[in-house]
Parts: sequence; C-alpha cells; structure tokens
Amino acid sequence: MKKILLTSLILFSFNTFGEIAPEIKALKDNPKSVLFIGNSYLYYNDSLHNHFKNMANERFANFNGSKNVKSATIGGSRLKHHDVKRLIQPLAISSIEKFDLVIIQGGSGEVLSESDRIEFGEAAHQHIETIRSKDIEPALYMTHAYTESHKDYAPNLIRSIEEMYTLSGNANQALVIPVGLAFEAAYKERPDMKLHKLDGTHPDLLGTYLAACTVFASVFGESPVGINYDYNGSVSAEDKLFLQKIAELTVNNYYGLSGSD
Repeated sequence: MKKILLTSLILFSFNTFGEIAPEIKALKDNPKSVLFIGNSYLYYNDSLHNHFKNMANERFANFNGSKNVKSATIGGSRLKHHDVKRLIQPLAISSIEKFDLVIIQGGSGEVLSESDRIEFGEAAHQHIETIRSKDIEPALYMTHAYTESHKDYAPNLIRSIEEMYTLSGNANQALVIPVGLAFEAAYKERPDMKLHKLDGTHPDLLGTYLAACTVFASVFGESPVGINYDYNGSVSAEDKLFLQKIAELTVNNYYGLSGSD
C-alpha cells in the first residue's frame, strides 16, 4: 500500500505542479562521518568525496575526513543497483562503525521517462527507509543535466531533474543537495566555463569542484566562500571564488534562505 501511495503521489505531482520547493532545508546535525553512494558522476576527477573532505578538514578543526568520509560507486549505476543495506553495516567500509550521513546519487537517465522517474522514486524511498532504520540521516544528490554534445540533451532537462529530486526529497522528508541547479547557475553566468567533459554528461574538474562546494554548503549550512582548497593549484583563484559563490547562492535560493552580504 505504501508503495502504491508513493507512486501515485509522484505521478500526481508530475502532472500537476510546476516549481516545487524543498520542505527539508537542513540536516538535523552536522555529520562527522559521511558516505557517498552513486556512480561515475562522483568518482570522476579524483572523486568528489576527496574534494569535499579537504574542504571540511580545512574549515572544521575537529573534522577527520581522511578517516570518516567514504565513497561507494558503480559506473553507470542507478539507485536500484546499490546494496545500501550492506554498505551501511558496521565495518562494511573501513573501520567506520556508523555513518552520520549517507548521500545517494541516482543515474542521469532516471529522469528521461515517466517509468524511470517512478522507479527512481521507489528506489529512493526504499534506500532512505533502510538508511533511517540504522539511525543515519539520508540526503539526495541532485544530478546535473546533459550539455548539447550528449544524445539525450534537452534544453529544459534540469527542470525535470529538479522536480524529480525535490518531489522525492519531500515525499521522504530528506534533504536534497541541489548540485544540478548549481551547474545551471554557473553556466548562466559563464557560458564558456568547462564544467562537463566532452561527452556532455560527466563532470570535468571544475564541475566536481562546484559539486563539492554545493555539498559542503548544503550539508553544513555554511558558505564555502573563502575556502583555500584548490586541488593543489589546479583550480585558479578566479574560478575557485566564482564556484564557491555560485554554490552559496544556489543553496540559499533553493532552500529559500537569506544570502550573505
């Protein structure tokens, strides 16, 4: 019955609403241990979790990202392909007894049809229930859209992605991290910036850096502006500040928060 109601809610919402605001705008507590679960969108460019943990290590003196931030990825995977129950067992990954936060990222193709979106919603619900059963907080990682070089590119695809993730976040009362919207905002300001690889789907280094900044701002409720981390000089000072500001503005706009001065 619960599965039927969830599917009905997703279908009704997609047919009825336009823009949908997220209901959950912050985590209950700042996490000390984080697990990312997803696909190549996460592991490209030396893995997003490494950039995120370096940012957190710099900003928070007691944060030990090298020990407590991990990533479990499968190339080309969708949400349904991950054995979340196994991944969150004590000691399943390294020496971690229990994660405080698990971030799940779906496949880019899960938004392309109604049946795919329904399947995404059902898998997200199942995973989130599994995560919460271990007293772990869940979050959804909103993916970015394709660029024109990809065969499935569509001008307004990001709106469908935004809807799908926001609806799922609201249905499960889980935080949604608006990475896809940060990509959109960055391209609007600097259309020539290279956030994607040539294939039009995978993130390039600047895309991964922007994603890490967006995750940082969403997870900790704190602006990434001013972080010194630049991947050993691989991100220029100009690009670093621009991407940090885009992440801050995107998170504030998506959650309806007041911005910084």
